[in-house]
Amino acid sequence: MLNPNLDEIQLTKEDYERYSRHLILPEVGLEGQKRLKAASVLCIGTGGLGSPLLLYLAAAGIGRIGIVDFDVVDNSNLQRQVIHGTSWVGKPKIESAKNRILEINPACQVDLYETRISSENALDIIKPYDIVVDGTDNFPTRYLVNDACVLLNKPNVYGSIFRFEGQATVFNYQDGPNYRDLYPEPPPPGMVPSCAEGGVLGVLCCMIGGIQATETIKIIIGQGTTLSGRLLLYNALEMKFRELKLRPNPVRPTIEKLIDYEQFCGIPQAKAEEAKRQMEMQEMTVKELKELLDSGADDFILVDVRNPNEYQIAKIPGAVLVPLPDIEKGEGVTKIKEMLNGHRLIAHCKMGGRSAKALGILKEHGIDGINVKGGITAWSREVDSSVPEY
Repeated sequence: MLNPNLDEIQLTKEDYERYSRHLILPEVGLEGQKRLKAASVLCIGTGGLGSPLLLYLAAAGIGRIGIVDFDVVDNSNLQRQVIHGTSWVGKPKIESAKNRILEINPACQVDLYETRISSENALDIIKPYDIVVDGTDNFPTRYLVNDACVLLNKPNVYGSIFRFEGQATVFNYQDGPNYRDLYPEPPPPGMVPSCAEGGVLGVLCCMIGGIQATETIKIIIGQGTTLSGRLLLYNALEMKFRELKLRPNPVRPTIEKLIDYEQFCGIPQAKAEEAKRQMEMQEMTVKELKELLDSGADDFILVDVRNPNEYQIAKIPGAVLVPLPDIEKGEGVTKIKEMLNGHRLIAHCKMGGRSAKALGILKEHGIDGINVKGGITAWSREVDSSVPEY
């Protein structure tokens, strides 16, 4: 309801006090604050992006906020997901988020959807809301949210983050482009590392989530120029913003229905290929590795393919660091060949994925190896809890 009947919207005495700094802005004023009170916004995800934008949407006076999430709060979330607190670790994120929102604004109606958004439920969940804000971190869900917004003609306020960089725009607004104009095809599975693998600067979430909240408010009050048709790129290390133009692709396929987005993004195929590789690849558990290390055997080389900064955080005794990027460039292959000298090769990483990839590359060079299932994370959980888990 982006054009509500403002005569039906009334501000209370507390509203006038709470939103006084908005009301004295000519661009917001009484009409704008009524629009905010009448508006409904759905946030997909309460993670790094969802946390700050939910806080500021609630504080701004959005009348109804919907939240979709099925995860629980983890210690590793607290570095960037500022809507959650230590006391909520192990509990549902949506409950944590609702609790914090109502502390900020008790008058806000908060609707919770503790479920994974899917092709089966997306249209029903999104339909009652004026605007959708995408705070997700994976390609299948982003395509799903985009296509559902196109079918329902809802603005889609988009943001994404990785390491020190972020981007934001507004999709499907006033005949502007949608997500498929930016990414006509998804990248191959595994090509784009997750934040769990590559890391993310916590405060970056505040910057991009804040931009998403700003764009949402501007759409509601009908002021300013939105990011529709523009992709805003932000580099926190350089403290620089860049802007790319986005235009609708005149020959893009028409979105007629929701599809299987896991299939579209190649996830089942990638899982099948990974399962095949694992069947063909020798593996050992961390407990088996511990027994081998304790036995005093010296007929093997244990290689850690993580990045140097990860090696500084935690390491398995006796592991030699040869980062995966070095193996991909070839110099790491040469180094491992020199080290082996007839010994067996055992490789590990954080959770097993990168070491499997490294062993695949080494196999092409005639080097067979054994992968440690679960990597150093499993070592910390099952063998030595004094090794930090990160």
